[in-house]
Amino acid sequence: MDEEYDVIVLGTGLKECILSGLLSVDGLKVLHMDRNDYYGGESTSLYLVQLWKRFRGSDKPPAHLGSSRDYNVDMIPKFIMANGALVRVLIHTDVTKYLHFKSVDGSYVYNKGKVHKVPATDMEALKSPLMGLFEKRRASKFIKFVQDYDEKNPETHEGLDLTRVTTRELIVKYGLGDNTVDFIGHALALHRDDYYLDEPALDTVKRMKLYAESLARFAGGSPYIYPLYGLGELPQAFARLSAVYGGTYMLNKPECKVEFDEEGKVIGVTSEGETAKCKKVVCDPSYLPNKVRKVGKVARAIAIMSHPIPNTNNSHSVQVILPQKQLDRKSDMYLFCCSYSHNVAPKGKFIAFVSIEAETDQPEIELKPGIDLLGPADEIFFETYDRYEPVNEPSLDNCFVSTSYDATTHFESTVLDVLNMYTMITGKTDSS
Repeated sequence: MDEEYDVIVLGTGLKECILSGLLSVDGLKVLHMDRNDYYGGESTSLYLVQLWKRFRGSDKPPAHLGSSRDYNVDMIPKFIMANGALVRVLIHTDVTKYLHFKSVDGSYVYNKGKVHKVPATDMEALKSPLMGLFEKRRASKFIKFVQDYDEKNPETHEGLDLTRVTTRELIVKYGLGDNTVDFIGHALALHRDDYYLDEPALDTVKRMKLYAESLARFAGGSPYIYPLYGLGELPQAFARLSAVYGGTYMLNKPECKVEFDEEGKVIGVTSEGETAKCKKVVCDPSYLPNKVRKVGKVARAIAIMSHPIPNTNNSHSVQVILPQKQLDRKSDMYLFCCSYSHNVAPKGKFIAFVSIEAETDQPEIELKPGIDLLGPADEIFFETYDRYEPVNEPSLDNCFVSTSYDATTHFESTVLDVLNMYTMITGKTDSS
């Protein structure tokens, strides 16, 4: 412990593990510590016995649910965009050799009380029951414009400067109705709320293109992929990567107190009476509670079921987005389901999650519209956790604190946080 390191990483959540992997690959001397005796932090996956212990005290799970070890229940359920930023990081770091992925069967959106497949191409838009005939044509034209749009080729811009034109103005140009805007903005562009409408349209167009590229990449029924045995595999894979490049790991280290000099700059981390010196600290919000502020609360229901989610074409893995307007909320609701086909449950069992940014102090009532879509559940658990974001100035104290995981069931915002932190830590704009 008396050695000096370039970076000490505290916590083995996914964000911290990706960063320790990237920094180790860059040749930095990394020490990675966690007060827990397991990898994954808040983004771990639990066996059935661990799930029962967490939510039901010391209860033994009922025998009819099958073997505990056949379950890998994510505590932060998220799918991966097949052509998104996380896949680029996985490929760049060669972490893919430690992981096996499988496509997700379906991508759906909730509209007027029903669940519909998300139309992602101009041809799918023409067939979708989400829209009437004339609206289908308008939506098809809009999606075709997005598909053909090339930032570097002005001929594809139709005279529009999308860095200046807002998404709302672009939508007006194509005459799209509110329902269409709902699924385009929330189920294709994956915006969490409606603030995007008054932002430059380029971001929405890029997000829609990412969705279509991801859909095409593995020719699955959705743009998403997901690791076999659950997301708990990801932190461990990046931890392995860090170790290959000389990173040192210490689990089950109590306290992990960050030490500062008189100027408030980090100088090391103390645990069990020993201090490891370092130039920089990377951690999740729980390690530096005086350098973060609460920004919200995520509420989640976890259901174990013996059937797929109704009206999703018997999909063994699926995402359903319930746009805010459909529920009269300020932000979207997300429904995530996976099953034995991704080795996260025994044969015939499905695990579903309903996630929201809580807007009241009665999250179980808020979650009801999503839970109602699941059909009967064998078991259901509820949990809430506070979300934090850093308020410190890393250039002054050399502390780099990640933001808590949001309620979305896809990884794009998570990876953006990691890449922003990577840039702040190294001064490089790209991990590749």
